Amino acid sequence: MSHEHHQLDLTGVGFYYGKKEALREVGFSIHCGQRLALLGPNGAGKSTLIRLLAGLLPLQSGSIQWRENSITKARREIAYLPQVDQHQRNFPIRVKDVVAMGRFPHLGHLRRFRKIDHEKINEAIDLMNLGDIAHRQIDQLSGGQQQRTFIARALAQEAHVLLLDEPFNGLDIESRCHLSDSLIELTKSGHLIIASHHQLESVTQIFTHALVLDQQQVEFGEATKVMESESVKQTLHSCHPHAHERAL
Repeated sequence: MSHEHHQLDLTGVGFYYGKKEALREVGFSIHCGQRLALLGPNGAGKSTLIRLLAGLLPLQSGSIQWRENSITKARREIAYLPQVDQHQRNFPIRVKDVVAMGRFPHLGHLRRFRKIDHEKINEAIDLMNLGDIAHRQIDQLSGGQQQRTFIARALAQEAHVLLLDEPFNGLDIESRCHLSDSLIELTKSGHLIIASHHQLESVTQIFTHALVLDQQQVEFGEATKVMESESVKQTLHSCHPHAHERAL
């Protein structure tokens, strides 16, 4: 099954916060079935780019197209998963209710759940192995379980593109393995994963492609090639002076 026609194209994307330039001339194409890591020092524009793709910031310059149409027409097909630790951990909401939120864009004006909505919710819960904890509150879960809950919400939404903000942050090794397996499975079933990431040593194990930002685009391409590039090493190792030691 080919997912190539489900393609995301960026051309000349830039963004200013007031007079401060956050991003300049970002352009690349990526399609469903691929996993893209966004890399770069703090303040390099990774979160800004994710917010632009999620529609949380207005596009100021350049174009972002999904399947050859403006991305603004495709909100339902794109899901944004914020950093887990930014969630109100004491928010009393059950896993199942979080997943159900994914159906909101699909509900009619009566806002009633139909049979199809319940099916999609249950399917997403099963896919992310959340059946045992579906009735637990989100604040009682581990970081890894919370992360799987938000992925399930995106699946219930029937999103093609999943935008994740530092998804591996703060997870223990077992949860990191589970999450990385989940992301690989999701791309096999035709999703496009875009995630900001800072653990340089794991980029090529988890992602197929990488985009390196330092307010402008430093490099884009297959993850293994990008990570070998000298300009990339300079950009990334200047902010991770011990990264090469950690990787040994």
